[in-house]
Amino acid sequence: MKKTITIKNNLIYYISIGGFILRISDSFFKRVEDKTKVNKDTILSLADKLQSNNMKDEKTLREVVREISNITGKSVSKEKEDKIIKTIINDEVPDDLDKYVK
Repeated sequence: MKKTITIKNNLIYYISIGGFILRISDSFFKRVEDKTKVNKDTILSLADKLQSNNMKDEKTLREVVREISNITGKSVSKEKEDKIIKTIINDEVPDDLDKYVK
């Protein structure tokens, strides 16, 4: 499920991924693009891909983490990858990601 609404001239995306519903604003996408040079369309395309995969499958999650690493040009250590996987599998992903990208 991908749904968008506008609040105070700011587009808000509600994206369902693996049972999580994430609230992501246009300003979040702008901050991510400024830091990583990855545009909103690429991120939304990846989100669409995630919607069709099993987000509790460790192999799928590792592939996604590595793909994001490649897209952004940022390396992810084995320890960090393990922590990301554990967070997702244990349903500890925050539903509002805006506060994590400054």
